[in-house]
Amino acid sequence: MTLLDHPDTVSTTPEAGALIDRRRRLTLFVLLTAGFTLAVDFSILNVALPVIGHDIGFSLGSLQWIATSYALCAAGFTLTFGRLADLFGRRRLFLGGMALLGLSSLLGGVATTPAMLLAARVAQGLATAAVTPAALSLLTTSFHGRMRERALGLNGALMAAGFTTGAILGGLLTDLLSWRWAFFVNVAVAAVVLAVAPRVLSESRAEVRPRLDIAGAVAVTLALLAIVYGLTTAGQAGWTSPRAVIALVAGTVLLIAFAAIERRADAPLVPPHVLRRRTVGWGNVAGLLAFATETSLVFLLTVYLQRVLGFSALAAGLSFAVLGAGTVLGGMAGPRVIGRLGGAKTIVAGLVVQALATASLLLLGAERGWVMLLLIATFAGGVANLVAIVGFMVTATSDLPDGEQGVATGLTTMSQQIGISLGTPIMSAILTTAVTAAGGATTARLLSGVTTAIAVNAALCLAAAVLVAFTLRTPART
Repeated sequence: MTLLDHPDTVSTTPEAGALIDRRRRLTLFVLLTAGFTLAVDFSILNVALPVIGHDIGFSLGSLQWIATSYALCAAGFTLTFGRLADLFGRRRLFLGGMALLGLSSLLGGVATTPAMLLAARVAQGLATAAVTPAALSLLTTSFHGRMRERALGLNGALMAAGFTTGAILGGLLTDLLSWRWAFFVNVAVAAVVLAVAPRVLSESRAEVRPRLDIAGAVAVTLALLAIVYGLTTAGQAGWTSPRAVIALVAGTVLLIAFAAIERRADAPLVPPHVLRRRTVGWGNVAGLLAFATETSLVFLLTVYLQRVLGFSALAAGLSFAVLGAGTVLGGMAGPRVIGRLGGAKTIVAGLVVQALATASLLLLGAERGWVMLLLIATFAGGVANLVAIVGFMVTATSDLPDGEQGVATGLTTMSQQIGISLGTPIMSAILTTAVTAAGGATTARLLSGVTTAIAVNAALCLAAAVLVAFTLRTPART
């Protein structure tokens, strides 16, 4: 059975069946292309930041806002846009978001001032917040059963591979052409998607359109903005930074206010019964930890490759191509594992193997010969991480009606964004504390700090596996 075979499909002629299969393939192509492109955008500018700062006039201290402005909007608005997709149409929101991505990327590519570039990054973040949950909910409502699991597996694989590809592609484009092509590539992709998508995507929305929960949308958006800003600031200025503490406290208070609003709202942004589902609540916790551990491990290994082994930025980025290959394989294998074990056990198995692969990196030394262990471990960990992520995506979006798929995929996207934002500041703080306590950033002390943070990372993977094992007990699939 191929990905697009559907046991319930009935066609009276071979021509009709071929037309249906072609439409499904194009639907999958459009949605996966959009997801992969947005994943690339998270990392494609990281290597180019110093060059961008020199060309446009950013000060060293303000460079981080090129990444932060994007992350803030991508995470802060995703839950609201996920609900808007349910209410006003997923196809409509998807197309609008892709159009915004194309226009904002064009603005970024021709930007000549910091204000223009930051405006472009804010708009790109808003486009990501709109397109990601809309694309996921279109995926979960267009495909069903094993087809859905395989489609989500491919989506997870390509999104994870996109983070790695972005780092490599950003370095290549900056060295060979210009950092501006990191924006122009999006313009071309958006044009292709917008040309094909209206012909193959069917509109879907909730049958009954309730009023939008404005108060809840404002509260949760401000809460997520404050939390992501606080986490980003903590990673740069330390966890005792007044700005970081104030932002994190404000975000927590706003989340509590959001919960109170939702309990009283006639048409809540996130219906409480959705969050009360163990598969949704605990599934998203598992997903957040899966994203936080793997993306922060990339940060730690980047420090190891560049600061301990002396690799160049481009060579370090290319080293993660093996991780990217592992994530693609894990995304393809995930649905098969789910078919054997069920969603919850798949998450547990993936996280346990990821923990073991990460723990093996504690053996890393200061000689370049240890790169072989790094490549093997990151490949195995990448496979396992994506198996866990596919399990999380399937678990957190299953057994919900189509009218709530936008909320479900908005939650999974939010977990992904917060996990990515959360992991690196925490691991950076652990690394910095360990190096400072040891007396300074010599090669030996940096290696010790990296391995200390890697140990914490592996422990978090194992803790997440135990948590899921006790909270999500589901029977195996047949």
